[in-house]
Amino acid sequence: MELFEAAFLILRRLKESESLRKFLAFLLIAAAPLIWAGSWWGALHGREPFVSWLYFFAWWPYLLCLDALLCLQEGNFWLLSRPRKTLKLLAWSVTCWLIFEAFNLVLQNWRYAGMLPLWRQRWPGYVLAFATVLPGILLTARVLAASGAWQGVQGQSRGWTSWQPLWLLMGTVCLVLTLTLPHYAFALVWGAFFFLLDPVCDLLGGESLTQRWLAGERQEIFCLLAAGLICGVWWEMWNYPAAAKWIYTLPVLNFGKIFEMPALGYLGFLPFALECAVMYNLFKALEEKVLTTPRRRRWFWLAQLAFWVAMFAAIDVWTVISFM
Repeated sequence: MELFEAAFLILRRLKESESLRKFLAFLLIAAAPLIWAGSWWGALHGREPFVSWLYFFAWWPYLLCLDALLCLQEGNFWLLSRPRKTLKLLAWSVTCWLIFEAFNLVLQNWRYAGMLPLWRQRWPGYVLAFATVLPGILLTARVLAASGAWQGVQGQSRGWTSWQPLWLLMGTVCLVLTLTLPHYAFALVWGAFFFLLDPVCDLLGGESLTQRWLAGERQEIFCLLAAGLICGVWWEMWNYPAAAKWIYTLPVLNFGKIFEMPALGYLGFLPFALECAVMYNLFKALEEKVLTTPRRRRWFWLAQLAFWVAMFAAIDVWTVISFM
């Protein structure tokens, strides 16, 4: 209890003190490279906890470093200054990635090796790992935008108002082909949810990337695409030396590997970043338009928790190929 009170007090002081925010931002930025260097050294020399938990030493400092950079650019943290929204984002991230894990049960495009043998350690590890996906993509894109990347880039505004049915049809076709022809159409899953969910966001009155594109706005989408590639390289770079890692088992195009990922696979990170943004927009729209009562919100979170448990068990059985 005292720990929570201390954390609450620190967060309140962060909101009130600009100098404290800047000090913490510089501290986080300085600490991240030291953690990364120490983690690489520990992993290469077989030292724990770096061997088993290398992913976490890569991604959580990365998120905090990005949050610190954003604080210096915009004057406030995006994660640390709003703990309740951050916890929701982390939980949504787990749910979003598990959707792709569910499709991978059919596709078998990647497998996990060197997992911890005890489920009570492995399952929290799943949560901590999958919780970094959405904030990693979104924060990287926000930092790029705050740095001025593609600022002022505008396209021609278009008055296409009936795009939603076509997008829904394309998304459905992509998913059907992915599941019925997994040997050839497996890559369509990286893009299908953009076409399926962006129209839903628009119909719910939420943010729509397609509507922004039609309005001539380009910066957010270009920053997301770049964020997808940056995060993709970061994921693969840290996966390569790890003992607990994923291994790609693609049916075709499995050549020219950069780290563990086939070279052409990096292109998939671009539409994946758009899918992450659309899924985040959908969760926000659902919260604002649908989950408007405590009962609905309670059932929504219970459904997510049940989905987590079912998928963790499924991953253990069908996706994990070896334990430490």
